[in-house]
Amino acid sequence: MPTYATTGATGQFGRLAVAELLRRGTAPTDVVALVRDPAKAADLAASGVDVREADYDRPETLEPALEGVDALLFVSGSAVGQRERQHAAVVEAAKASGVGRLVYTSVLRADSTDLPVAPEHVATERLLAASGIPTTLLRNGWYTENYVGLLGQAEATGSIASATRGAAVSPATRADLAAAAVTALLDESTAGRTFELGGPSFTMDELAAAFSRALGREVAHHEVSPEELAAGLRAAGLDEGTAGFLVAVDVATADGALEVAAADLEELLGRPATSLDDALRAARA
Repeated sequence: MPTYATTGATGQFGRLAVAELLRRGTAPTDVVALVRDPAKAADLAASGVDVREADYDRPETLEPALEGVDALLFVSGSAVGQRERQHAAVVEAAKASGVGRLVYTSVLRADSTDLPVAPEHVATERLLAASGIPTTLLRNGWYTENYVGLLGQAEATGSIASATRGAAVSPATRADLAAAAVTALLDESTAGRTFELGGPSFTMDELAAAFSRALGREVAHHEVSPEELAAGLRAAGLDEGTAGFLVAVDVATADGALEVAAADLEELLGRPATSLDDALRAARA
């Protein structure tokens, strides 16, 4: 049987992917969990999953960890500014160890977006293309959880703010994106394809209305300028870099960077993507 591996297997996304592989009947012995700290994957090891140390910042760990892997779910790193270097090490190790196929989690419209995270993903996509390893590109939109995370603020203040100028976003739940990734990992016919992945679209006004339904109280959305948003974020205690990043995301959102039809995601899921209201109900539960 093929051996399937996922990087970042103790992260939120990677754990969901491993669980989905097992749920679909993949034998634990055919699943490789690649992690920086094997001690944090003791539960996976106890279930029979092959846990191996693989640290993006320690290239010497990568080639041994990838030995015997037929298909790799390559979850992009979280260290913004370091990913091109880290990802190059993974691609080189995959080539050296003979990985047969890769599925990479990129970002929505990586090659044409103004999202500040895109350049490192574009560089990785180019590395993958040059590697000669058959690759599936999963260009993921934002997680629905990024927006659900505003629920506490909405409950406390009765309002949310953005500089999105009424533009829609098409986020998907982390679980939906992980399930889609596992479909691509298990289905070798997806190699060579690029999927632009997003869920049901909504504006920030519609997000506020969904919060109102979930909380049973009125929540308003206030449209502000990028400068006003930055000032508010700094006043809330965010550092200059984080505030600037979040403002840049809103500015890109206003230009349509995070809106996409749900067709690609639903093709991989084989079902409708999770709605915002359902995601909110799950979070409240």
